[in-house]
Amino acid sequence: MACLSSLKQDIKILESAFQKDNDTFVILSASVDELSCRFCTTNGESHEIHANITETYPESAPIWFSDDDDPLVGGAIERLYGATPDKFNILHQVKMLVTDLCSIYDIPLPIGATIIDKALSERGLVVANNCESSDEEEEYYEMEEDTQENEQKQKEEINGIDVENLVVLERLKQNQWDEYLKGSISGSVQASDRLMKELREIYKSESYKNGLFRVELVSDCLYEWNVKLKIVDPDSALYTDLQTLKEKEGKDYLLLNFTFKENFPMEPPFVRLLSPIIQGGYVLGGGAICMELLTKQGWSSAYSIESVIFQISATLVKGKARIQFGASKSQYSLARAQQSFKSLVQIHEKNGWFTPPKEDG
Repeated sequence: MACLSSLKQDIKILESAFQKDNDTFVILSASVDELSCRFCTTNGESHEIHANITETYPESAPIWFSDDDDPLVGGAIERLYGATPDKFNILHQVKMLVTDLCSIYDIPLPIGATIIDKALSERGLVVANNCESSDEEEEYYEMEEDTQENEQKQKEEINGIDVENLVVLERLKQNQWDEYLKGSISGSVQASDRLMKELREIYKSESYKNGLFRVELVSDCLYEWNVKLKIVDPDSALYTDLQTLKEKEGKDYLLLNFTFKENFPMEPPFVRLLSPIIQGGYVLGGGAICMELLTKQGWSSAYSIESVIFQISATLVKGKARIQFGASKSQYSLARAQQSFKSLVQIHEKNGWFTPPKEDG
C-alpha cells in the first residue's frame, strides 16, 4: 500500500486525539486495513462507525459504513463519499466525520480535533475546520441565519434524498462490500454501479417524492425490485378500478417486479405484474408485459428505470387494462411469465413489433 508509513503515523495521531476516555468520540481500534470508532451523544446514545482502508488508499478514500440504523449517522457517512480527492486522507476523513456529527447533534467539538488540525497544518494541508466560529478558524460549513431551520432540513433531506432512503443506499454499499470481502460478489460492477445510480436518481425524483410510485428492494437485493405503481391516467378505467381495489382490499397500487441481470444496462430488466390480476393492457399469461421496449431489440441502455415505469403505466392504460376482481392470483407466476414472454418475443421477431397497436395511435 502506498504511503504505508504515513498511514501508520496518521493512525497514531488519531489514537492520541481520540482516546478511550473521550466522552464524545473514541477510536476503538485502528490498523492499516480498517478503523473503528464510536460517537456518543449527550443523551447516552452511542453509534459505532467503521472504515475499510483499501489498497488504493490514499488515491481513494476509506470506505465508511455503520450497522446503525440512525438516519443521521447514515447521512454523515453519505457526505464523506462526496469528499474531494484532497480530503481522502484518513485524518481529513475522521475530522469531517466528527465535525459533522457534532454539528448535527449540537455537541461541542472534542479537543482532539485540534490535534488533527495541527498535524494537517504541519504538512501544509488545508484544515477542515469545525463548525464553531473562532478568530483562528474558518467555519467548516456555511451556516444559515436560522440554525434550527437548517438543521431540521438537514435531518429530513440530504442532497435531495430523504434520510431513510440514504440509509438504504448506505446499507446496499455495505452489502456489496461484505460480498467483496467474502469473494461472493453477485452481479457485475457495471450493473451494480448503474443500479445504484438509478436508485439514487429515483429517490431524488419529484414523481417518487410525490407518491406516484414506490420502490422496495426484495430481500435488500439490488438486482430485484418491487415497484408499486400508484398513479395511472385519472381518465382511465384502470384508475377507477384502483379506487375500487382500495375500497375492497385496502390496496391502491399495481405491484410490478423488476429483475436485473449482470449485463444490465446492456439488456433490459425482466418485468412482470404480481398483482392484481389484469385483463387487457398487454399483460400476458403469468403477468409478463408485452412491450418492445422490454426486449433486446427495443431496449436502450440510455433508458432510465423511472422512464420505463411510466412507459409501462401508459401501455397498461393504452391497452385498456382492467382489474379482474375475484380472479385467482395463482395464474400469475414467474415461470409462466417467462415462458409467455419468450413465446411472444419469438412471434414478434418474425412479424415485427407494434406496441401499442398502430390502430390505437
